[in-house]
Amino acid sequence: MNNYLTLFLGLVIFSFVITSLLVVPFINLLYKLKLQRRKEAPKKGKVPLFDKLHDIKAGTPVGGGVLIILVVFLLFTLIFPFSSRMGVYIRSAYNLRYEIFVIAFTFLSFGFLGLLDDLVKIFGKGRAGIRPLGIAYGLTRMQKFALQWVLAFVISFLLYFKMGINIIHIPLINLTFNLGFWYIPFAAFLIVLFSNAYNITDGLDGLAAGLLVISLAVFAVIASGNLDAPLSVFIALWIGSLIAFLYFNIWPARIFLGDSGALSFGATLAVIGLLTGSVFALFLVGAIYLIETVTSAIQILGWRFLKRPIFLIAPAHHIFLARGWEEPKIVTRAWLAGLILAIFALWLSTI
Repeated sequence: MNNYLTLFLGLVIFSFVITSLLVVPFINLLYKLKLQRRKEAPKKGKVPLFDKLHDIKAGTPVGGGVLIILVVFLLFTLIFPFSSRMGVYIRSAYNLRYEIFVIAFTFLSFGFLGLLDDLVKIFGKGRAGIRPLGIAYGLTRMQKFALQWVLAFVISFLLYFKMGINIIHIPLINLTFNLGFWYIPFAAFLIVLFSNAYNITDGLDGLAAGLLVISLAVFAVIASGNLDAPLSVFIALWIGSLIAFLYFNIWPARIFLGDSGALSFGATLAVIGLLTGSVFALFLVGAIYLIETVTSAIQILGWRFLKRPIFLIAPAHHIFLARGWEEPKIVTRAWLAGLILAIFALWLSTI
């Protein structure tokens, strides 16, 4: 256990240092490439509340997710051949190659999808959005949703057919369900759900990234208990890189994740929950993401069917912002809520 902890903490520090050295030059590169948040308010007519709250952030570079994905992916894929050359062989509860491939494929493929959405948002033309949003940018909801489902089903097939994962465990009542072939749509649903939920949550400086560090700490403990070394290595590298990014992402942010990070991170978090067999813990540590998603969905349904909003604005973090709460206050209290949920999830995992 001491050797594991030494390796884990060392990888966190190593990833943190590498990302810290790269993040400022990367921010400068984003400025040169003009990959910056644009003003989304319509030039004429009434300015939507969302744009009043967020257009002050226009000009901030978008693309922090790209840096994190590249650093973590490269370190993750290089560490295994390097360790074998040094005589250290990393073992896994699953087929090592397939586990590494599933993690890397999820991380990269959803990142590419998010990057495409970011580029269309920044350089593409706006279109009429749902009524409270005024002008919408980026891929359409259906385009993004369809591509997410395609990727999610590919990952779910790999989990079921190549890695033999088909069960979910419910703590407290200690029940285990073998879903059989139904595991594939179940896993795909979780991946799409958390990819979108994390993307929706990434709306205030430091909110989503800080919550993710807390969530990953929980799965680091669970993965170590499962003796899943590849997953532990990946989580350690990811946490270190996120902490370095978070220094520049807290209010007032100097860089945003963008959809490249948000879509990738949510989907990968779901895959980690599936790989560890801790779906219940996933829902607990991801409860804030899910609350954000539910409030956003209710708002959309209100406009679509009732022709009026249910909330003043959505998702949940925007409700507090519109009521006059300062942004750092909302974020830090969300982190505290995420921390107690993480402790609860870890407690259940010990039962």
